[in-house]
Amino acid sequence: MTDQTYDRGTGKRKCAIAQVKLFSGKGDIIVNGKPYQEFFPRFEHRSHVEQPFKATDTVGKFHAEVKVTGGGATGQSEAVRHGIARALVASNEQFRPLLRQEGLLTRDARIKERKKYGLKRARKAPQYTNR
Repeated sequence: MTDQTYDRGTGKRKCAIAQVKLFSGKGDIIVNGKPYQEFFPRFEHRSHVEQPFKATDTVGKFHAEVKVTGGGATGQSEAVRHGIARALVASNEQFRPLLRQEGLLTRDARIKERKKYGLKRARKAPQYTNR
């Protein structure tokens, strides 16, 4: 598949980064060398991956090869969703309003806050003793 032309998209969520190559094809989605149904066993994560294709009504028209690293299962599935949406816009600019309306092009920038010194976690302080 590497001899064909493809469109790229990079998706990010929490600590997960997904690099997506989008080919015209029969609708396979390969994540880290496995079909996405095998890589993401939970239904919720599979629906994240399928969401950009459903929003643009292009289910079965594109073949996607995804390399995803970092984070957990939910972060990775949402990073893949973001990357596929960006790659779809790179392939056809007319998809932008549809994907924007679904909120698939917006990078969810919420990440874990760092721990501060003197505290137990990012914001939890030690218990105050009065006497």
